[in-house]
Amino acid sequence: MKIRMPTTYSVIAYTCRYPTPLRRSLISTASTSSTRNRRRLPPRAVSAALPCSLLTANPFLSVMEQFFSGHGITKNKGMVEQLQRYGVFKSEKVAEVMETIDRALFVPDGTPAYADNPMPIGYNATISAPHMHAMCLELLENNLQPGMHALDVGSGTGYLTACFAMMVGPQGRAVGVEHIPELVAQSITNIEKSAATPLLKDGSLSVHVGDGRLGWPDAAPYDAIHVGAAAPEIPKPLIDQLKPGGRMVIPVGNLFQDLRVVDKNPDGTIKMRSETSVRYVPLTSRDAQLRDY
Repeated sequence: MKIRMPTTYSVIAYTCRYPTPLRRSLISTASTSSTRNRRRLPPRAVSAALPCSLLTANPFLSVMEQFFSGHGITKNKGMVEQLQRYGVFKSEKVAEVMETIDRALFVPDGTPAYADNPMPIGYNATISAPHMHAMCLELLENNLQPGMHALDVGSGTGYLTACFAMMVGPQGRAVGVEHIPELVAQSITNIEKSAATPLLKDGSLSVHVGDGRLGWPDAAPYDAIHVGAAAPEIPKPLIDQLKPGGRMVIPVGNLFQDLRVVDKNPDGTIKMRSETSVRYVPLTSRDAQLRDY
């Protein structure tokens, strides 16, 4: 049987968002569905038919899983180069920023900082996988030019907020909003150790405790808005705080989620498209997030 290889981003994009990465990338490799118009995840029903023991029972597959997911990478630059090698992104500016902001400063101690996997950060929250950060940075790149304003909703440990700040520079404004006070305090500590610390000190980068569903009106309107948790529907305050000509990237859905790219036209009308299927923690209240924690 002849197997058609997927487009370059398919391998890494499928490998690292879920618990059994190689299993999904193998299904992706065997799939003949077109991905020219939309980044697509392999069918859930097909992947569910493969047993989880597929990876653990086969030493070769176990090694391959570690290769594709980036386990064993010990340098931030190596992580970025692997994402580029597999076609996750092409932007040199995104590569420069991700190399400058060391991911290891923003993940819990003892975790594989450069593995292309989401990581738990406490409080029922996660930091997204590097490929998702790279994808979102590239989708927002034109709206993260020097002097522009960017909002990061659900800023977690501060990684993407720091990347935004490096892109918009000291003449711009990068704002993180997170409703867990402990994570806000931790993110500020993390940023102070990173290359973005001068921007934190001069006030062009800030992180605040707040309900991200309400945005952060003080620095609005925003050229770029990123939401790091899945909303059942797009919160109206975020639409209102998006500048005409601005772009928002937000996961939308409950059980089944899509990463939506929302563009506000100069006349204020909204244009929207789905970029890919994703799986994020829900965008919810602080109390709901901490329930059973």
